[in-house]
Amino acid sequence: MDETGKQIGVVDKTEALKRAQLEEKDLVEIAPNARPPVVKLIDFKKFKYLEAKRERESRKSVKHVGVKEIRLSPFIGEHDFKIRTRQAEEFLKDGNQLKISVPFRGREITHKEFGQQIIGKAIDSLKNVSKVVKNPYMEGRVMVAILSPSKPKAENKHAKTENSKNNSEKI
Repeated sequence: MDETGKQIGVVDKTEALKRAQLEEKDLVEIAPNARPPVVKLIDFKKFKYLEAKRERESRKSVKHVGVKEIRLSPFIGEHDFKIRTRQAEEFLKDGNQLKISVPFRGREITHKEFGQQIIGKAIDSLKNVSKVVKNPYMEGRVMVAILSPSKPKAENKHAKTENSKNNSEKI
């Protein structure tokens, strides 16, 4: 085969090597188990360069989703709580998962219900932009819950397209 994929035909090995040298290209074996083996005349350095370029381009479009964490206290103030939930909402809107953790210090561990209430309140305030992956559970002295961003509802997208159609018809 030549560089464009056009079949040249069955050629002797020495003749194929001569042809590759004349065209200043490489003879690359594509299907070694086929009878006769299939080879291609290509510029191998250019092939590797284009392959690496395609790989770089595909990496650019991939969004890296991580797990962001917010830490709350069992006895957190209302203003601090609002700031943390606003920050958590931004993390979720960016497409990251969210880990809400409530560490207990000292004797606070005897009142786990306060931590449960705080996590419940946080989950409730974020329910419009997230869904619960793991309900609150204890990891040693830390209560943890994991949320992930909720998918936008398909019907909302559909409604938006219908509204835009209606608006364009009115104009």
